[in-house]
Amino acid sequence: MSRPVPVPTSLSRPFWEGTRRGELLIPCCTACGERFFVPEPACPACMSQEWTYRPSTGRGTVYSVTVVHRAPGPGFDAPFALAVIDLDDGSTMLSHVVGSAPEDVVIGMRVRVDFRAYTDEITLPYFVAEA
Repeated sequence: MSRPVPVPTSLSRPFWEGTRRGELLIPCCTACGERFFVPEPACPACMSQEWTYRPSTGRGTVYSVTVVHRAPGPGFDAPFALAVIDLDDGSTMLSHVVGSAPEDVVIGMRVRVDFRAYTDEITLPYFVAEA
């Protein structure tokens, strides 16, 4: 058994298409300008249903991190660093930070997105330390 594969929905399909191209796209409300993640039917700030995907720089700061020592299921290698990333251009994402020892990932660490193909259709966004 392997790690579960994300299944794009009508809301998330543009996000996954972007990751395949190496582009991080974040929902942005056209009514109030709020950037949010994960994609929702309505903006969490003003409840407008008018939003679109906008490119993100993919750079940010680790807001919170935990080291996961027990794999949550088959296909996950533990330990790994799971972090909340505050993106520079607004919004937050929950993601793995890779390329550093899990215990070296700390709050305040500068990171950038790094895309890694998982299947022919799905490319996952991870974060790595900024050089």
